[in-house]
Order: sequence, then C-alpha cells, then structure tokens
Amino acid sequence: MRLVDTTHTLTVGNQDYRISSLRKAAEQLGSVDRLPRSLKVLLENLLRRHDSDAVQPEDLQALVDWQHQGGRSDREIAYQPARVLMQDFTGVPGVADLAAMRDAVSELGEDPQKVNPLSPVDLVIDHSVMVDHFASPDAFRDNVQIEMERNGERYAFLRWGQKAFDNFRVVPPGTGICHQVNLEYLGKSVWTQEIDGANWAYPDTLVGTDSHTTMINALGILGWGVGGIEAEAAMLGQPVSMLIPEVVGFKLSGALREGITATDLVLTVTEMLRQHGVVGKFVEFYGDGLAQLPLADRATLSNMAPEYGATCGFFPVDEETLKYLRLSGRDEQQVALVEAYCKEQGLWREPGDEPVFTTTLELDLGSVEASLAGPKRPQDRVTLSDLKSRFDELMALSLTPAPGSAEGKLEAEGGQPVNDTPETAEVELDGQRFTLDQGAVVIAAITSCTNTSNPGVMLAAGLLAQKALEKGLQRKPWVKTSLAPGSKVVTEYLKAAGLDKSLDALGFNLVGYGCTTCIGNSGPLPDPIEQAIRERDLTVASVLSGNRNFEGRVHPAVKTNWLASPPLVVAFALAGRVDIDLSQEPLGEDSNGQPVYLKDLWPSQGEIADALEQVNTDMFRREYGAVFDGDADWQAIDVATGNTYDWPTSTYIQQPPFFSGMSPQPEPVEDIDKARVLALLGDSVTTDHISPAGAIKADSPAGRYLQDQGVTPENFNSYGSRRGSHEVMMRGTFANIRIRNEMLENVEGGETRHYPSGDQLAIYDAAMRYQDEGRPLVVIAGREYGTGSSRDWAAKGTRLLGVRAVIAESFERIHRSNLLGMGVLPLEFIDTDRKALGLTGEEEISLKGLAELSPRQELKLEIAYPDGRTEQVDVRCRIDTGNELAYFQHGGILHYVLRRMIGKA
Repeated sequence: MRLVDTTHTLTVGNQDYRISSLRKAAEQLGSVDRLPRSLKVLLENLLRRHDSDAVQPEDLQALVDWQHQGGRSDREIAYQPARVLMQDFTGVPGVADLAAMRDAVSELGEDPQKVNPLSPVDLVIDHSVMVDHFASPDAFRDNVQIEMERNGERYAFLRWGQKAFDNFRVVPPGTGICHQVNLEYLGKSVWTQEIDGANWAYPDTLVGTDSHTTMINALGILGWGVGGIEAEAAMLGQPVSMLIPEVVGFKLSGALREGITATDLVLTVTEMLRQHGVVGKFVEFYGDGLAQLPLADRATLSNMAPEYGATCGFFPVDEETLKYLRLSGRDEQQVALVEAYCKEQGLWREPGDEPVFTTTLELDLGSVEASLAGPKRPQDRVTLSDLKSRFDELMALSLTPAPGSAEGKLEAEGGQPVNDTPETAEVELDGQRFTLDQGAVVIAAITSCTNTSNPGVMLAAGLLAQKALEKGLQRKPWVKTSLAPGSKVVTEYLKAAGLDKSLDALGFNLVGYGCTTCIGNSGPLPDPIEQAIRERDLTVASVLSGNRNFEGRVHPAVKTNWLASPPLVVAFALAGRVDIDLSQEPLGEDSNGQPVYLKDLWPSQGEIADALEQVNTDMFRREYGAVFDGDADWQAIDVATGNTYDWPTSTYIQQPPFFSGMSPQPEPVEDIDKARVLALLGDSVTTDHISPAGAIKADSPAGRYLQDQGVTPENFNSYGSRRGSHEVMMRGTFANIRIRNEMLENVEGGETRHYPSGDQLAIYDAAMRYQDEGRPLVVIAGREYGTGSSRDWAAKGTRLLGVRAVIAESFERIHRSNLLGMGVLPLEFIDTDRKALGLTGEEEISLKGLAELSPRQELKLEIAYPDGRTEQVDVRCRIDTGNELAYFQHGGILHYVLRRMIGKA
C-alpha cells in the first residue's frame, strides 16, 4: 500500500505553505473526523514522513483504525518531534554525553562533528538558583550572585556547547523557568521550516528533559517529558519509538465558582485521573467547559500531567489559543497561520465536539472546592476545610509506637508510653521570641511554573497580600517566604498592578526566576528554626504553589508539604500553621484586635479581572526581546573553543564513562547469574528517591568523596548542580533520606545489607563491594516504580552501581524508558509480587535467555532462597518495541545512535 501524494498548498495572507493534508489522507485511509486531536497530530507526523524508512503506510492505517477498535492499538510507531527542550539539571549531563560521544567517535577514527543536533534544541537554565536569601529587597541580587559563583564551571561548559554544537541555544540564568519560557515565547503551535526550497508548515511538537514539558499542551502543542537519554537521541535524529497510545477524554462543563482557582481545579483533576489510571496514556480535554478556561488555567492542567500519570494533557486549538498567542507577543502572521492551519487540518476545537476516546471522565467545573494536596503526594487532595483534621490524623499516626519498640511493649502491657521530647520549642530569631509548634508553616513559597505562569492566581496572591496589610496582618516570624516567578513578565504585571510592594511587605520578595522550592532548592532554614525542629523532632510544614511534594524534596527537615494556590500560600504565611481550618478559623487579628478571616481577604473575580487589565503584550515583547543575551556576568564567562571538549579537573563536569572503550559492534547480552539484591523497595518509589537530589550530606558517600577532593561542606552545592559529575551522582543514587529499603527494619535513608556478610552499608558502598566480588545486581520494587520527574540519573546511577535489571510490580513511563535506554532491563512480575514471594533481599536472582529477547516477552525468573529452596516465577520483559530492544542490545540508546552515525548499526 502506498499513499497518493497528500501535499497541499495553504495560503495565509501573502505567504504560501506546503502541508501534509489530513483531508487528502482521509480520502485514502478513511475518515479521521472523530479521531482525538492529539492523535491527529501524530497522524500528520507520520504522514509527512511516510516515505521514510521509519514510517510504513500500515502505521497510518493503524492510527485511523484506532477509532474503530475501542481506542486501542498494539501498533508501534516512530514519532519525530520538531524540537527538544532542556533544563540545566538534565541539560548539563546531556551536553556532557554529546561531548563524550564526540570523543568516542574521534577514538574510532571518525569525524567528531558527526555528533551534532539535527533538531533545534533550547536549553533554559532554571534549576540552579537557590533561596539562600529571602524577605529582603536584595534577595534576588544576592541569590543570583551566589548562583553564578557556585555554577561557574557548569555555565562555562554550556557556553562551550552553545558554540560547539549546531541547532543549540541557551537561555541564560535569571530569565525564567523552561516551561513558562516555552509557553510564553518558544512555542509556536504551528512550526515552519524550509525544506528543499519550500516553506513547510506542520504542528509544533517536542520532547523535553523535564516531565512538566506537558505544560505546552495548553497551546495545542503535543509534547511530553522524556529522560535526558531519550532526548539526546531525539536531537540526534532518532525517532521516539512508541505504541499508539490510549487516549482518555476528560470532559469539562460549567464554570468555576467565585473564589475557586485553577490550582483547586488541577488538584481535583489530578486526584480523579490517578484514581482512573492513565499511566502511559494521553489525556485530552474536551467539552464546552473549555470556553470558560483561560489559557493560563489550561496550562496549569497540562503542566501537572506527570502528577496524574499521563503522557500528556492535551488541549485543542481554539479562539482562546489565538488570544493568548497575541497577548504573549507572537506576530500576527504566526497567529493567522495557526488559525488557518488548524481549521484546514481538523485540529480546531468546535462547540459540541465529541471525539472517540478509549475511556472518558467528566467534571462539572462548578463542583470544584478550595483544595490543597499533601502531605507527600500531589494526588492526595484535601479540601481546605479538612486540612486541620487531616494533619491531626497524621500526628496521631506518627505518635503511635512502632510494634516491638520499647514504647509499644509498655503500651501493650498496660503502661503509658513515655515521650521525653517536648512538642514545642522556644525560639529566638532576629530579636523576636516565639514558640514553634507541631504543624508550624516554616516555608511558604510562591514558586513553580505550574502557577506562576497564571496571572489570575498570581494577582490574586498580590490582592490578598494588599488586603492583609490593610488589616494590619503580618507573616509569622518563623515562616520563610519567597517569590520565584517563572518569567520576568510576572514581575512586570505585579508592578503595574501596584501589588509588588504588598507582597514585599509580607516577605514575598523576589528571590529568583527559577524553580527554587518546587525542586528542592528552598535553601537553608534559619539556624534557630532548623535546630528547634531537629532537637524537638517537630512535624512542621511547607506550603508551596508547586507540583511536587515528595518526601525529602522540599527540605530535609520538613516532613509535611502541601501544594496550594499562590493566594493560599500567602494566607498560610499569615496563619503560620497548617493545623487550622481557614474556612472557619481566623488568620489573625486586625489592628483593632478583631478576628480576620480568609473570606475577608479573598479577592473577588471582579477585582482579579481589573488587575488582569494590566497584563499586556508590550511586557512580553520587552522581556523576550533579548532572551538569549544574558547579563554582564553571563557574557563575561570565558568560553572554551574546539569541536571536542578539553575536560578539566573538576567536581562539577567530568567525562562520562558510558562510551569509554566502546567497540564498533555490540557484545551479546549476557544472562544474569546469581545476582544479589541491592535494594528491596516498596510502592510509589519516585525518581526523587532514586536519583540524587537536594542537599549533599557531609557523611554520605558523595560528601566523603567531595571532601577527599578538597571541597568543604559549605561549598558542596546541591546534587542537581553536580549532575555533570558521575562520581558524585553514582554515590548519591538511592541516597534519599526518606527512602526505605525493606531489607532493613525501621531504617530510613540509602542503606542496604550486603550478603553473605550481613553488613549494613550505604547502598553505594555495598554496590562497590559487589563489583569487587564480580557480582551482578538487581533491584526489586513494588507498584509505580519511578514515579515523578524525568531524572536520567535515576537510570544512569542505577547502571553505574552495577544493576543489570529492575524487577517491579509496575513502572511509570519515563523511568522505564530511561532504564532500558541505559541498558538496564525493566521486568514486571506477573500474577505475584515481592511480598507473596517472601523476599528479604538475601536471595540470589538468575535470568536466562537474554540474548534472544523479544518485546514484552514472558521469562522465568529463578529465585534461590538462603535455605536452599529455588522457585521460578513469571516476569514480563518491559522492553515494549523493536526499537527499544535494539537500544538495549547495544547497551543503551546513545550507543545505538552513535554506532548508526558511523555506519556500524
């Protein structure tokens, strides 16, 4: 089967564009009118490339037939995104891998410039600024200065990459968060490219090295997060191999009630979709309720697709899309092209549209309540009125003695458990004395692209602050407050509305343009506060307008973390505690001693609408006019030259070992024989648990390594900033302070037990001992293994520790892909789990037949128990496609791509 030519000329204004026409394709393949728009984007992507080796006509037919097969297909397709988006935490090791690939190509006698991005790549430096200084007019200046001092080596390396590689741009630090910059400036909705002298137009598509790449779905742009490894392959021209996805339709009707925010909506949607189950699936929003959602609200919903587990959260293009493109400064020809192209291709949303979906859910926007999520997962929604009781329940559970403990035995014998630790602490800070209680809010952060991209909720926060000041309220002295917008446009409109001074007066001074608290860069708490928390073992809280609140992420001393809208963040800074029902209890007292309630401060929709009048196109054009230039410090960085990198002696940037001694042809995959279990983990282990993140402890393997290199603890910086150092990162893998290895009892942190010695060691130290013994390793885990951010070091570190396979009850999408992309075999239990098997971690694990693997093959896993018993259990190979199998057989996706570049694969 071969399609007749489907090209078509689309004229917009006085410009002609060549397109691959879905209408012409439908004449040959069948109607696509009711195909979800996200799949129409995939269909166009294949149609435009259907004469290439990667796309067969049968792939196109499978996509069309999807709508007649219950919204399901087992067809593998090759998706080729138009561009790649990176942030600096994943970008630095990504550029390091490219540089190492150039070294490897050179060692094999080939031209190193063969390693070059073939697709446009934008890297936005947004993950490195930390909240060291806060509640000060100089906080922004001081934090940026520290950022440049800490990260000079990394930034010099990125500047080299910007010069050495084609199609590679860097947005300097202090500009914004990659997803907000993408939404406000980089995204086009319809991409254009000159090919063989013709001006082509096609849907803007991308993959990004951050899971929240999905935020761009709000503009009708299909994109999602992948691991840095997969993104590097995409930028080098390798298509993303995937099965045609199931698409869950989420129908919205009605309108949000007065006082309800986009944050409340997204927490509700996240809870619903997690319960429904959308891992590995597309979610597409539809219904006439979309007409009531501003694009910024849609962006909030799309942004949190990783939290509800979906590959993407897609919105079709409509009038609201065009309105936002104009507001944010896109030129009129681009806006006209988006409208004409989407209407021509059937990508435009019409009232009453009812596409075919695999499954559907529906939500009346009018039913959404004021909400938060926590204390450690974004899908655990709690209404504002129930927060106090929820916190009380947590405290009751935390105070219940563990079975077998001295307190537990005493209680069982009828005695009273003794708690010698007071539940409060007297603290003096900046001349003020106060009592720090359980449930105290010690961090209140307006942070993260999820909400700082939304002028409605940001202005609501400013209006609430303004009203609080008028009532004479102030933040509590133990609360560390911060404002970290995702772009400079936010600062502009807050100033224009006259609300910046109100936020400043409550301590929400600008601390930086970056992710900050949402990714764990909350910086240190004041010493007296942190000392009191640790000495009294207080259960305190953070409230942040972010998307992630996993254990140990925000701050190691803060046990409960709550996601909330920006105005609620301000409200909790005023209240100073989370064991409060803000729907009934006062925040404080006004200057006359009268109680002040949240309802007294909450701005009306009319007040927010008036403030929104201040947001204008000139702000966007002004701030993005020189977006790639950077400040004087950035421009003053000394930039290395050369097509290959002259690796310095550094604890920040090191030559990755993955391609060292690589042969032109791959070696056969060896069976796993008598592997030891490095870690036995439970359910919902996140990439934050696996990948090094946050602060580096002085007594950890990474801390000891840095001190051996002459780095003092005050100069450790964070794991994220040291992602270009494999020596640091492999030592920090599985080192999260909250990870729980079931091989040990009542132990938190990155510890394990080495066998047969029985010694308790840091996971890194145990792995190195096993390597010296020549022992392969496996990791065994429960459900939803690898939830969270697209952290490539969660897979890279796993491989460098010597882990051959991860055997889990289920995987999250990105981490599964990352594992096999690094040559680590992902396996899923079939009809059993680690608990039913009675595993303790002392077993030996074997797996045969790896040289003859096929996608999703069922295999026999042999378990040898310490008492001499053996058992064989069924596991499924979670290599899902033929391309993925090729990556694994080559030792990883980058090895496969590199060998293809030099004609050896």
